[in-house]
Amino acid sequence: MMTLLRDKVIFLTGGSTGIGRVCAQRYAAQGARVAIAAIDREEVARATQELGGEHLGLTCDVRQQVDVERGIDQTLERFGRLDAIHNNAGIATPSKALHETSDEEWATLFNTNLRSVLYTTRAAFEALRSSKGCILNTSSLVGVIGQEIHAVYAATKGGMNALTKSMALDYAKFGIRVNAVCPAGVWTPMLRKWAKEQPDPTGTEQYLNQIHPLGYCPEGDVVADACVFLLSEQARFVTGHIMHVSGGAELGYRRVVEDT
Repeated sequence: MMTLLRDKVIFLTGGSTGIGRVCAQRYAAQGARVAIAAIDREEVARATQELGGEHLGLTCDVRQQVDVERGIDQTLERFGRLDAIHNNAGIATPSKALHETSDEEWATLFNTNLRSVLYTTRAAFEALRSSKGCILNTSSLVGVIGQEIHAVYAATKGGMNALTKSMALDYAKFGIRVNAVCPAGVWTPMLRKWAKEQPDPTGTEQYLNQIHPLGYCPEGDVVADACVFLLSEQARFVTGHIMHVSGGAELGYRRVVEDT
């Protein structure tokens, strides 16, 4: 089997659930050693156990600089090098219009989704410069097209897209590539729970399928496969790219015709 990430060491935030957990599994299957950094100790332990003893689990609050620095240090102590940072940790709630958002809610979203990238980059920069490694950010299509009643979340992801491009320019001279993936809808445990709580769960699932022109709302593996590519040598001349993994959800006006 081809191992696109053979012997790469990847520090993955938010790697214990959802898209991050699938990414961790894909990275390990492609030959990488993965340091999963997430806030829930039990989930980290379960996710790391799935991967095997050659991988590392770290309890880490990405909003706290000291936690991130400790996690990077422990990764370097364990593996002796660092080839990639995948900034995947993120939250999408609360779902509110801007004028309804409190200062605390604003700060929590920005600290989790965006300030965390500052902390991981600052802590890992020297190691990535040594390995000529790469940085991957999990953004969202809402950072490109917007989303109703998700003003601050969309702002964090729009900021992440702009930050990705600026980082790519700043770090190209060091041989460090920086890219982002932008999913649309993806079935994760969080999304499935949300869908079941809606007044019309069946209609909600149909809606989530229909927003993607390819006809279905995918599982996290479609995002993980794109991430493997962007972290591999196959993407060695790709930097500053915001890759839509969206089934065409952003491609403009279209008419949805019901099957009969």
